[in-house]
Formats: sequence, structure tokens, C-alpha cells
Amino acid sequence: MNNMRTGIVYHDDFLLHFNYYHPECKERLEAAMAKLKKEGVLPSLVQITPQEKAPVETIALVHDEDYIRSVETACQKGVRQLDMDTYLTPDTYEVARLAVQGALDAVEKVMNGELDRVFALLRPPGHHAEPNRGMGFCIFNNIAIAARVLQNRYGLSRIMILDWDVHHGNSTQHVFENEAEVLFFSVHQSPAYPGTGGLKEVGRGKGQGYTLNAPLPAGCGDEDYLNLFQQVVIPVMEEYKPEILLISAGQDAYMGDPLASMNLSKQFYGTMAQILKEGAEKHCEGKMILFLEGGYNVDAQASIIFNVINVLSDWNLPLEKDHKDSKGGRGGRAIQAVLDTHKQYWQCLKQQD
Repeated sequence: MNNMRTGIVYHDDFLLHFNYYHPECKERLEAAMAKLKKEGVLPSLVQITPQEKAPVETIALVHDEDYIRSVETACQKGVRQLDMDTYLTPDTYEVARLAVQGALDAVEKVMNGELDRVFALLRPPGHHAEPNRGMGFCIFNNIAIAARVLQNRYGLSRIMILDWDVHHGNSTQHVFENEAEVLFFSVHQSPAYPGTGGLKEVGRGKGQGYTLNAPLPAGCGDEDYLNLFQQVVIPVMEEYKPEILLISAGQDAYMGDPLASMNLSKQFYGTMAQILKEGAEKHCEGKMILFLEGGYNVDAQASIIFNVINVLSDWNLPLEKDHKDSKGGRGGRAIQAVLDTHKQYWQCLKQQD
């Protein structure tokens, strides 16, 4: 338990953005932190606490300044909803800037060699927030801003973003779909919110082939995701050889999540973390940053976050497990469709014919 190469980003102010009657609630973070404390592992993690708010010009690497200002103004005026799904509080604008700063701090710690891996426990989440509007519970796209900073400040030209949230990361795709410097891979339930992420969305121009979507039918479980990782995710990672791995870590593909219909077990999130950790160690010196997105079964998400950090930190503590099996086996055709769609872009997939 003396591995101090793994960190978390957390700030109590992330709890100021809350709505008692909304699934994206502050209890999601409170339960996760309580679980890490209960398991006695917090002292083994480097806790990163952002000390300031991200500058507007940094957020503007992804978002239109008019939209950024509109969020600030709406919060100042006491507007309660950004759209039908996405709530605001008087504190939301400042909390969202603090979350972005948490993402920037994680980037700095990993890129200067202080840490190998960071799980950024940020709220509000980000991967649905488009450049010109927030949506899907999201205000600013934390992971996309982090990727832009990795490009602009650190000169990276091969960034891999894996989005395992059960909902497609529409904004992250749209921000990077015209470029090859960021590979975006999303595995998500389809049909489901927000309705994007179809097989034919493969990127545009220089970015053609660097957007990979794996829309899976409802009811897929551990076996399906494992097959997808073995047949597509890992081979593509081998071929792309990323300089860093970023993960949109939403825990809502869990079998008991109220907002989706997938069947992943708690322990399988540990498996995904192990597979990706090994890939990162092979290709990018272990550099990994995970960004909290969805996950609305509060207790299960806390257990899953513990499992993921347990694996990333090599603690070898027992994983939290489910008492029932993860039913699956429905993803075969969908995975074959992903292979068929992308083999023209990736030599490693062509070889699987």
C-alpha cells in the first residue's frame, strides 16, 4: 500500500453543484469518497485539490466564449435549468471552472512525472457539453479541454480518449472528429441518449478513421465488453501507440444503473482498468487520466471507483463483486459491425478477417 504514483482529484466545492431531485447528485461523490475512506486507502493516494478556477481562455480552447459567459450570467441571475436535463445553481459556473482546473492539475501532475495515473473525481461532468451549449447534465467538457492542453502546452500528437460511459460522448467526438491527433473511441448503449455515436460516424477529413464508435444493444454484459476490448480496443491501441490515455469514466453501464440497460458487473470495471493500464504501460509509460462522467447507482458507483483505483494502484485488495452474474452475449453482431466498419482504416482489424 505504499504506491504513491496514483492520485485523485477532489474538492469539497464540487458538492456545491447539486439538486436533490436529480440523478446527477452530490451524493455520487460523497459516497465515493466515503468508500475510499472506509477501505483505508486514501492515505495511499495523492489527493490533488485545485486551488483556483480555470481561466476562461483555457475553457475557450473547446467552448465558445459566448456560451461560457452565458453560463456565468445564468447562474448570477438564478436560472435553474440550462436545458430540460441540465440544472444550474448559483454556484454552478464557478464549480464547473473548478472542475476544469482539477482536470488541468491532473494533466500537469502526470506530464511532469509526479504521478502515473489520476482519477479526477470531477463534478459537474463534461462529455456531453458541446462547444456552444451544455446538455446531458454537463457544463464544460473537462476531458476535451484536458486533451487540448496536452496538444497545445505539451506538444502531444497521439492522444487516445476511451469513453466507457454508457452514453455516447457526443461533444468529445465533435471537438476532435476532424483530426488524427486525438483518437476517440466510445463504447455505448444504442439506442440511448443522446442519439449520436452511430457506426458511420468515423471522423472527417484528416480525422477519418480516428473516431471509433461501438454502439452496443441493451443487455450487453462483461463477456461482450471483454470481446470488444480484445478484438478492437487493444489492437487499435497497439497500432495507434498513444502518448497518453484519457478515459471518460462513467459507471452507468453497470447492471443496476437506473438510467441505462447494460449488464456490467462491478468487478468488470476492474478488468477494464487492468487491460487499459497494461496498454498504457506498454505504449505511454503508464500515463492515464480518468475523468468522472455518469453513474447513477450511488453505492455501486462508489464500489466501482474503488475497484478501478485498487487495480490502477496495484494494491491487490479484494474487488467489490456482485452476487449475480453479468448476463450478456448480445454484442456479437455489433462488435463484428465495428470490425467491418473500421478495417479499412486499421491494419490490425483487417488481419482479423
